[in-house]
Amino acid sequence: MSFKADKQTLEDLNLTGKFKPNSIYQLFSRIKTTGGERLLEQMFQQPLTDPDAINHRSATFRYFQEQRLTFPFSSSDVQAAENYLTMSGAAGLPSILRKRLNAFLHDEEYEQLRKGLMATLHLLRTFKSFLQQLNNYEEAALWRQVLSDLTWLSNVKELSVWTIAYYDRQLRHRLSAQMEQLLQGIYQLDVYIAVSDVARQRGFHYATALPASRNIFHTTGLRHPALDAGIANAISLDSRSNVIFLTGANMAGKSTLMKSFGIALYLGHMGFPVAAANMEFSVRDGLYSSINVPDNLNMGYSHFYAEVLRVKQVATEVSSGKNLVVIFDELFKGTNVKDAYDATLAVTTAFARYSNCFFLISTHIIEVGQALQTHANLQFTYLPTLLDGAKPRYTYRLTEGITSDRHGMTIIENEQILELLES
Repeated sequence: MSFKADKQTLEDLNLTGKFKPNSIYQLFSRIKTTGGERLLEQMFQQPLTDPDAINHRSATFRYFQEQRLTFPFSSSDVQAAENYLTMSGAAGLPSILRKRLNAFLHDEEYEQLRKGLMATLHLLRTFKSFLQQLNNYEEAALWRQVLSDLTWLSNVKELSVWTIAYYDRQLRHRLSAQMEQLLQGIYQLDVYIAVSDVARQRGFHYATALPASRNIFHTTGLRHPALDAGIANAISLDSRSNVIFLTGANMAGKSTLMKSFGIALYLGHMGFPVAAANMEFSVRDGLYSSINVPDNLNMGYSHFYAEVLRVKQVATEVSSGKNLVVIFDELFKGTNVKDAYDATLAVTTAFARYSNCFFLISTHIIEVGQALQTHANLQFTYLPTLLDGAKPRYTYRLTEGITSDRHGMTIIENEQILELLES
């Protein structure tokens, strides 16, 4: 079973999408090969739920980060070898013998085959040399074994028609499965080197995955991976304290913090480096968020009704007994303040009873937090807004308690909106 995050969650956190601006996928996509891109997309689409598998992948990324290796293949060489190894048509000596030698030497198909074979041989020699740097990487043993069976590889220089026919038959027929293994190995190296380079350059760390029964999440330094100078915050959750109730003024950083949390959890389940320090987490069954829920004109849904349906969907999943993480940013902001207060209070109280799940819930209706203070399993935190004279300043540092900041009118006055209208 794989970790589940639905389309809404992926869009809220801007996780996937090769061509989406500032997506987390794009952040890590320094890939050189098309096969590497496919592998990276697969990792993003299928996060893991087995802690051993997660920790093994994390250890692999850490190994490549420590080795500081450079991907040794050009994208054109890899593409040429891929094209050659998947060429259609007959290969090898029997097909060649069916042609007269003089005609064959000027045959366009033959020239294509020759160039593809030469590119593939160059790729294999480069691979064999590069493997000397991977002494402590267990998967390299399989690749070494395959390449060691090609004893003629290092002796290939000028190729006659007959040697081309022989090598072509070896690589594209007898050893086709082994060639596929080596290509997959090159794609793996592409991803491991590219992702670990990003981790080193951006100061990311590696999380430790724990069994679901431990039911904890902990980090001392969480930040958003796309921000070069993001403020780090500590977050801890467990079954006795499974809800973080977050308050703060608009622009104080609530949404960014919530996205940072969701992204770290998702990347952690992928075994990827995270923008968090000392992070350990119990594996979850999935992640759901409600941050930018749109209305639906085709269905006739208002923004508020779309929010209600989203909460209902999450409630269905939570009540089924799954171990989930849920992020609600500004619940029921599509309705009036009184209804939003009542609904946020009731929904938060109901969700909090599911101690096997973790919840991060934000609101700017601070009275809800005050009404929830009798619940022992809720953590109350806020992001402060400070005033330098009449100008607001945001620390982005998580603080214990419930905010008392009410600076909305100050911001409106600073922008001189009323003066504009009166003039």
